[in-house]
Amino acid sequence: MKMPTGRRSALAALAAVAALVLTAAPASAVPSTVWTVTPSPAVIAATNSANVTVNVLGNIATCAKSGFTATLHSATGNPAQVGSFGGLTFGTAATPCTGVLGPISVTGTAPWVFVAQDYTAATGVTKGYVDTMDLTVSGGIVIRAQGRAPASYTNATGRLVIDGTAGQLLITQTNSPAFPVGGSVIVKATYQLRVAGSGAIATIVGTAP
Repeated sequence: MKMPTGRRSALAALAAVAALVLTAAPASAVPSTVWTVTPSPAVIAATNSANVTVNVLGNIATCAKSGFTATLHSATGNPAQVGSFGGLTFGTAATPCTGVLGPISVTGTAPWVFVAQDYTAATGVTKGYVDTMDLTVSGGIVIRAQGRAPASYTNATGRLVIDGTAGQLLITQTNSPAFPVGGSVIVKATYQLRVAGSGAIATIVGTAP
């Protein structure tokens, strides 16, 4: 059945208007967070302020000494990388990491990166995660784990807390069937971050543009 000419014209006009509205309307987008690090870039020396624990499927290595160097920098995005860590150390010759059977070697392969996701102005706390983590644990067995762990940074204290949870840092290489690939490794650590040379505390502030 043939549509009346008047109706066809009206429908064509409506379609043209709809196309014009869709073309003119701006695409909606979530604004990126502006992360301001002061000073930026900040060269950081970090040392642990509590024991670092590395839990490999219930087998815990405890490190009384640990540290790293880092660079913190301003960035834009959400999430956004605001820090990069290198020179990772776990234990020393005099104070090695230990487990139930004695000394254990823990090594970290750089870089690890701090990724910011959420900032609370009232507390000055930035929450996010440490990504590209790469750990090797040796003590009779040798396992390698890679992944990430939740982390937060507090401006008032300059402390970075890594609070690992199961399923994010996973075994990728192993020489023991008791520690299979895919098993969880959980790292928990608190580090004191200071600007190298001055000892000042760097701040990270997130704002929406």
